[in-house]
Amino acid sequence: MSTDRNIVLFDLFGVIARHQRPGALEKMAARCHAPTDAFTTAYWACRPPYDAGQQSAPEYWTAVLRRLSLSVDADTIEELRLTDIDSTIEELRLIDIDSWSRVDDRMVAYVQSLRDVAEVALLSNIPADHADTFLLAQPWLHDLDHVALSGKIKVAKPAPAAFHHCVVAMRAAPTDFLFVDDREDNVRAAQATGMNGHLFTDRDELAAVIDSWLPTRHPTGK
Repeated sequence: MSTDRNIVLFDLFGVIARHQRPGALEKMAARCHAPTDAFTTAYWACRPPYDAGQQSAPEYWTAVLRRLSLSVDADTIEELRLTDIDSTIEELRLIDIDSWSRVDDRMVAYVQSLRDVAEVALLSNIPADHADTFLLAQPWLHDLDHVALSGKIKVAKPAPAAFHHCVVAMRAAPTDFLFVDDREDNVRAAQATGMNGHLFTDRDELAAVIDSWLPTRHPTGK
């Protein structure tokens, strides 16, 4: 059942915001005196509960360092032990936040322009402390109709509950939504909840999809 509304629900990173800054993982690995490949494995393996608001930043980074201690050599472990762990964790946290701080200005402008013809919302996987910084740095987010950030809502895509959160929060029906993400697993998860979905590749293709979707939904737009 539809409530006859047009809601474009955007992912953030890889769509409106840039992916992680090149060289960031190497920089964080060097701070840990660890090989980049071992650090990268630990960084991503420990990430899900941090993204979903189930861990604080110190808990996440402690888990990363513990995982590293199982996969690096004895000299590296000793270097980590001799380091001020709290200082290391805070430095890693700040490097990490900065690495996810860039936006695509053309996409920001496009998203803002859509509010003339549709409701616009955001659903992003982002830890709570990252979210706080991003919200301060990007005031345009406060103009959207709804912003759901995984670290704040305590659930991350592709879990169905992340999409249901948006449906309930906006008092809408799943079929009112067009969900846009650059990851196919997330798009499929949204479609499984009843939302329409589009796999993002570039702005021009997305604009064509939205232009064709809106008239079939409601001729007068918003």
